[in-house]
Amino acid sequence: MTERTLAILKPDCVQKGLQGKVIDHLLNAGFKIAAMKVVKLTRETAGEFYAVHKERPFYNDLLDFMTECEVVPMVLEKENAIPDLRETIGATDPAEAKEGTVRKLYADSKQNNIIHASDSPENAVIEVAFFFSTRELIENKTL
Repeated sequence: MTERTLAILKPDCVQKGLQGKVIDHLLNAGFKIAAMKVVKLTRETAGEFYAVHKERPFYNDLLDFMTECEVVPMVLEKENAIPDLRETIGATDPAEAKEGTVRKLYADSKQNNIIHASDSPENAVIEVAFFFSTRELIENKTL
């Protein structure tokens, strides 16, 4: 079944100029881009997006990190997009990520891990709607 999921190229990805390499990696893994844009998160919008982590000890560091510079949210589509994207990007900690995954190739740490990916169908719907209106989403007829 074709699914949609959200990915965000994080500030470390943008600062290192790796957006093209990561997008190419995702396209080569069979994902289609249904929407993409560049945004600069404020502390308020980052806090709203990551509200689920509000009580976690890393929350303030996460907000600081996600507001350092612009990020690139994108909606990706393919069969089994949610589990496949998480497999393609690898474990949150790049030291634990499998060879050839985005995080193994490009990430520096558990926090500076290049990319965010939705972790469930329910969260994918919420996260896509956080960044994109339905008008901004392209229907990929080739799927």
